Amino acid sequence: MTSAVHHIATDVLLPWPDLDRRHGPWPEGVGVHVWDGVTPGSEPAEDVLARIGLWVMPYAVPDAVRLLPRLPNLRAVQSLSAGVEKLLPQLPAGVALHNGRGLHDASTAEHALGLILAAQRDLPQWVADQAAGRWEPHFTRSLADCRVTIVGYGSIGAALEQRLLACEAHVVRVARRARPEQDVHAVAELPKLLPHTDIVVLVLPENPGTVGLFGAEELAALPDGALVVNVGRGRTLDTDALLDETSAGRLRAALDVTDPEPLPADHPLRHAPGVLLTPHVAGGSAAFRPRAERLIVEQVRRFAAGRPLLHPFPRA
Repeated sequence: MTSAVHHIATDVLLPWPDLDRRHGPWPEGVGVHVWDGVTPGSEPAEDVLARIGLWVMPYAVPDAVRLLPRLPNLRAVQSLSAGVEKLLPQLPAGVALHNGRGLHDASTAEHALGLILAAQRDLPQWVADQAAGRWEPHFTRSLADCRVTIVGYGSIGAALEQRLLACEAHVVRVARRARPEQDVHAVAELPKLLPHTDIVVLVLPENPGTVGLFGAEELAALPDGALVVNVGRGRTLDTDALLDETSAGRLRAALDVTDPEPLPADHPLRHAPGVLLTPHVAGGSAAFRPRAERLIVEQVRRFAAGRPLLHPFPRA
């Protein structure tokens, strides 16, 4: 579905001000308004909201959707997140959804690589030793020559692959369906791939087909000492099954997303051996903002010209 401009929905609502100062003037005939989703009392007046045809939602503000009922002539929503499965059912009929595909590729790939290197080279232990004044060197694992299976091979997976290859790892690509021409395996092939995997990286969206996809059976198929990395969505990985494996010391984990999330302060996963946690920050590096600004500007220009917007997300 592409976005159409309603006869009164000529304005756009953006999360950040002054983009025209950095990227050139806005097209004529389009009113540009700003709402960051968090500043109290900053919502535009009702007459302005009635003119909004394109809304670029604030990033990482989950309750920003509260504005939707006050946008009667909305025609398109631009999310700055790649994963929009939870947003989709909240949109009124007739409103097109566009996601932030590509905005987080570099950030998430960097973070995944960082988690892998930290786990393989025992960086948490070295940090603890520094704080305790210890000097106890030992040999560690490496990333070089490891077989890394990326489950959910899309644009983020491809960005991660580039970085892994630079570290001399071997990469196995896995997606929902096989793409033989791209050397991509199907998820159904995991039982034969996992026993030969040193590191598995989950980069999966959350949908009915992926929730719990990586569970006890998949974890049990991994060899002793394997590393499980999740930078996709927390519910795609069975937390209880992972806790069983890590508590026993058989598997290790490096997680940027968890189920539940936020992870409670007293959750046993926080203290399981060989588990490294970060608080869902993989996509939020300094690389995100410039990419997001360029996408916003391009979408506003397309909206003003009545052209299709980029990255339409299909509605069932």
